[in-house]
Amino acid sequence: MTHTLRKTALCAACEKAGGKMVDFHGWLLPVQFDSIIAEHHAVRNACGMFDVSHMGQIRIVGKEALHLLQYVSCNIIKSGANEGTYFHMLTEQGTIIDDAIAFCLGQEEFLVVVNAACVDEDFAWLTKQAAAFKVTVTNESDQWGMIALQGPTAVGIADKILPGVIDLPRFHIKEIELFGAKGYVTRTGYTGEDGVEIMLPNGQIEALWNALLKLGVKPCGLGARDVLRLEAGYLLNGADANQTKTPYEANCGWVVKLTKENFIGKAALEAKKAAGFKTKLKAFKLKTPGVPREGCKVFYQGIETGVLTSGTFSPLFKGIAVGYVASEIAVGAEVEIEIHGRKVPAEVVKTPFYKNRV
Repeated sequence: MTHTLRKTALCAACEKAGGKMVDFHGWLLPVQFDSIIAEHHAVRNACGMFDVSHMGQIRIVGKEALHLLQYVSCNIIKSGANEGTYFHMLTEQGTIIDDAIAFCLGQEEFLVVVNAACVDEDFAWLTKQAAAFKVTVTNESDQWGMIALQGPTAVGIADKILPGVIDLPRFHIKEIELFGAKGYVTRTGYTGEDGVEIMLPNGQIEALWNALLKLGVKPCGLGARDVLRLEAGYLLNGADANQTKTPYEANCGWVVKLTKENFIGKAALEAKKAAGFKTKLKAFKLKTPGVPREGCKVFYQGIETGVLTSGTFSPLFKGIAVGYVASEIAVGAEVEIEIHGRKVPAEVVKTPFYKNRV
């Protein structure tokens, strides 16, 4: 039985631009256009754009929209005009369903941007919880195309198409009108660089792609995106974060606000935190040549202690990775990572590997 891959509204445009298309969680997306290293350098030094139309958008409207989000989030959701909040949505056991961003469009309206692989699950979970609140939850994911524009010159380039966007603060959203359609621009990012994400209806997103091409913006694929996000210390949902791990274990304890009155998973997190965690997500840098990958075993003092969840070759730092190992292993410790049957020396380091400029 042949599995039909889903296509974004930019799929044909990506293929026309030379994108090498691959299966990514059931979507046909470009892994690269030029080379991963060239695309990486474009984002770190100038600007690159990514088709992120596979990401999900869930709208929550109603008098208790904020109350619902506070209940499903372990972080405190900001409700100031156009503010965004990064948060983790948890199971009753305190483990991670998804990490997402909630943007406040008004006192009774929020737009939640979620990971592509979790859209259906997130929507079902939010809909289930919404039964106890005066809200309407709508999955708009199939309506929107989205381009992430990232790099030191990204916001300046975006300002040429959307005058005034340069004044948009970090982690904020703004309603826009472009190419005859209404949409949104946000200022977040997954690369460690400054940048914006522009959402337009599917029918207008290719016009934006072509306008950015004319301005000299380099198309970038999943390969460069993964290197950039790992350098910047961001989680990859489904690998670094999943329903077997809590935010504390995933090195994201900062998103947990136990002072909140109540949220799903709070009691479980309190109990698990009091008991302590046997493993935590740690970062590693190879000391000799090699490319660490997901699934590679990690050894400490000759004993297997864990496994990598993400790993890659970084043009800036060579072999880098993260994985779950014994929580007592500290920064600076010497470990070995097994790559193709060979144990390669590595050091436990702090994250992010690459320090944000923003």
